[in-house]
Amino acid sequence: MAVFAVNKQKLSAYVTLTKPRILTMVLVMSAAGFFMGAGGSLQPLDSFFIMMLGTALSSGGAAALNNYLERDSDELMHRTRKRPIPAGQVTPEEALSFGLQLVLMGVTILAWQVNLLTGFLSLLTVFLYVLVYTPLKRVTWWNTAIGAIPGALPPVGGWTAATGHLDYGAWVVFLILFVWQHPHFYAIAWLYKEDYARGGFKMLPVVHPDGRSTFNQVIGFSIILIPISLLPSLIGMAGAFYGWGMAVLGLVMLAIGIKFARTRSLHDAKLLLKASVIYLPLFFVLILGDRSF
Repeated sequence: MAVFAVNKQKLSAYVTLTKPRILTMVLVMSAAGFFMGAGGSLQPLDSFFIMMLGTALSSGGAAALNNYLERDSDELMHRTRKRPIPAGQVTPEEALSFGLQLVLMGVTILAWQVNLLTGFLSLLTVFLYVLVYTPLKRVTWWNTAIGAIPGALPPVGGWTAATGHLDYGAWVVFLILFVWQHPHFYAIAWLYKEDYARGGFKMLPVVHPDGRSTFNQVIGFSIILIPISLLPSLIGMAGAFYGWGMAVLGLVMLAIGIKFARTRSLHDAKLLLKASVIYLPLFFVLILGDRSF
């Protein structure tokens, strides 16, 4: 029984290394991208499930590698010190090996069983997230903009898994998600600015603690998000119902962002974070429910 308990604890630690909440979001975005690329279906079903498996492996592996690279910072920050490596549940070497194996399996499955383009996009996502975004967090506050690129690629990979090619629809979805991530992550950065400072991360609220630059970014990208989110209606990917729904969502995000900029409170930072989290599934619901692919 004791051996089983130890193994169960180890398994739980490995699962935690994959950052399940982020992984779930990645899979939802990938599935939505496949659905849109396939013209409103999940056919062929075997390609869809293989794409989801490969994406889950590569994304989970990237998260494990991020845990490995940020293990020293995680030990310094209150919200991350209980992660598997600083908590001593897995060794750094185990996390590195685990992450590399998952990435290798995921990219290989996507390139071999789906298509080379989807495999390449998965590898590109891992590269940008692990080897570009992660180290940049210690160098410049521009890490948020750079990190938004791999963050917006999952639905593009889903699209190419269904179609085998890239076209304007995939890039429109990428652009919407790229812009959306800025107010989302700046709200997180404001909430945990003291923790980020302890970890040595150059997040915008750490570099410019008065908050002015952070709030300018939040409001600016919230404004940009409104017309960008209407592009699917303008190019025929979705109809008027989607357009009106996204206009309302965008105005709500902007209003909350303005309120956050005025109060500079943690409460309104949490409110903006919740609004951005709700925005994403509603975006997919609207575009999938009012499609004209």
